Amino acid sequence: MKEFEDKVAVVTGAASGIGRAMANRFAGEEMKVVLADVEEGALARAEAEMREAGATVLSVVTDVSKGADVERLAQETLDAFGAVHVVCNNAGVTDQGGPIWQKTLSDWEWVMGVNLWGVIHGVRVFVPIMLEQGDEGHIVNTASMAGLMSGGGNTYGVTKHGVVSLSESLYLELQTAGAKVSASVLCPGWVSTDIIDAERNRPPQLENPAQEPDQTLTEMREVVRGLLASGLSPDVVADHVFNAIRDDHFYILTHPEMTPMIENRMKNILEGRNPTGFQLR
Repeated sequence: MKEFEDKVAVVTGAASGIGRAMANRFAGEEMKVVLADVEEGALARAEAEMREAGATVLSVVTDVSKGADVERLAQETLDAFGAVHVVCNNAGVTDQGGPIWQKTLSDWEWVMGVNLWGVIHGVRVFVPIMLEQGDEGHIVNTASMAGLMSGGGNTYGVTKHGVVSLSESLYLELQTAGAKVSASVLCPGWVSTDIIDAERNRPPQLENPAQEPDQTLTEMREVVRGLLASGLSPDVVADHVFNAIRDDHFYILTHPEMTPMIENRMKNILEGRNPTGFQLR
């Protein structure tokens, strides 16, 4: 995709973090931007700030785990701007941690619903629209380095491996179809976002019963919080995303220092070794 001025971009999880940075980057290219997020107050602030900066922007409160919400997002996009050219299925959450066998059904439903079903709904709803338009377009699905390595965060890692596989299938099938629409998968490492506090947006019906704090989990969360705080700027990630769309580059890896973790997993598979994990650092 080479032309961006006056084209339309839809970004989920756009009220903060990587999503907000991508929205700003697209607006800087004179694109019309649709912001989607479940966090209503933050979404309204993001829209107001972008409008004040001169962007053409629309916000739509969206729970990406619900197919009807994503369908409504698409319809409001078309009603406002008449087309869609870039879709970033970016909304993501992570739960409180702990062994995978201790995860509750609510944990699985929440994390899978946002991280994986959100991408499924985005592809299911938007790709047919984009193909029907016949214009150049691009889908970017946000996975993680956790989707390319072993032991990348249990429920979170499961969803991110799923997003990578879905995205690879999408890319290859679009190529086979000779479509003008292409796809990328974003696999960042530590980025300075507030995903560690994603529980603030957990639906009440999927909350777990209150429990005594676990000291080990609390300490681990603080380590992760520190790694995120010192992580890559979302603006830098947004630059990587824009360049990948422009250059039709599929795997968007923002942290080259972490690629040995991918290599380690591949070698273990190819050489018949058991999985080995990684150290938080």
